Amino acid sequence: MTNLNFKHLRYFWVVGTEGSIAKASDILHLTPQTISGQLKELERQAGVKLFKKSGRKLILSEMGQLVFNYANEMFRIGSELEDVLEGRDPNAFLSLRVGVAMVVPKLLAYRVLEPVLKLTESVNLICNEAPLEDLLANLSIHKLDMVLSDCPVTPTLNTTAYNHVLGESGISFFATTSLAQKYTENFPYSLNDAPILMPTPGCALRRMLELWFENKNIHPVVVAEFADRALMKAFGEASAGIFTTPTAVEADVLRKYAVTVVGRTTEVKESFYAISVERKIKHPAIAAITENARFDLFSSKTIE
Repeated sequence: MTNLNFKHLRYFWVVGTEGSIAKASDILHLTPQTISGQLKELERQAGVKLFKKSGRKLILSEMGQLVFNYANEMFRIGSELEDVLEGRDPNAFLSLRVGVAMVVPKLLAYRVLEPVLKLTESVNLICNEAPLEDLLANLSIHKLDMVLSDCPVTPTLNTTAYNHVLGESGISFFATTSLAQKYTENFPYSLNDAPILMPTPGCALRRMLELWFENKNIHPVVVAEFADRALMKAFGEASAGIFTTPTAVEADVLRKYAVTVVGRTTEVKESFYAISVERKIKHPAIAAITENARFDLFSSKTIE
C-alpha cells in the first residue's frame, strides 16, 4: 500500500468496530455515501477487499482483520501521544476505565474491582454499566480498558479482544427467613412450585438454571424476571421469591440483605471474564484484578 491516508484508515477502523456504515456515519458525523466512497478508495489503495457482507452487517475479511489490528494499535498509541502533548504523563497517574456488563452481580463486580482501591499507586477508577455489546464497542475504540462479563467475547461479535478468565463460582439460593423455612428441607427438589426470581432470557445463568431444573424435573414458579440483579435482590429481600447469586459472594449478600441461604449447588456455575484489548495483561490495575480473582475470590475454598 502506498500513500496511506490516515483519515481513510480511521473511517475503516470505526466501520470495522461498529460492523455498519450507518452506525459509523452517526459516530463520525458523515454521510454513509462519504464513508462508503472513502472505504472503496482505501480498498483500491490496498489492492484487496477489506470487508465482506453478512446479512446487513459488514464483516472484516482476513486481510481486513489484519489491517484492523494494526489500526487498533496505531490509534491507541495516538491517544497516548495526545495525553503527552497535553502535558499529561500517562505514567504519573493511572486510570482504569471499566465496563461492567449489566448481568454481572453488583456485589461481585465490587469484589472483583476492590483490589484496585488497595494499590499503593493511586488509580482513578471509572466504572460504566451497559449491555455487553455496547461495552465491547467502546473497548474496541479504547474508550474502556477492560470489560467485566459473565461470558467470553466470541468472533461473531466482530471485536478484537482477549478473554482473561477470572474464575467460576457455584450458585447459592436465598430468601427471607420466613420463605426459606418452607424450601430448605430436601433442597433442591423443594424448589418445585416454589416462587423464584430469575434473570431475563438470554442471560447465561438463565439458560443454565433452566437446564438444571429440567434435568432434575423441578418446576419452580417464575414470579419475576430481571436484567438488573441488584433489583432482583431487592425483590427477594421483600419476600417476593427466591433468588440466586454466586456462592463466591454469599457472605456479602448475607451481610447486605435480610435473607438467609435456602441451598447451594456446584452443578450450576457462573464464569466471569476480564476482557481487554491486551493479549498479555500489562495494565497494573488489571493485573491486580486478575490475580486477586484467581487466587482469592474464586479460589476453590471460596466456591465449594
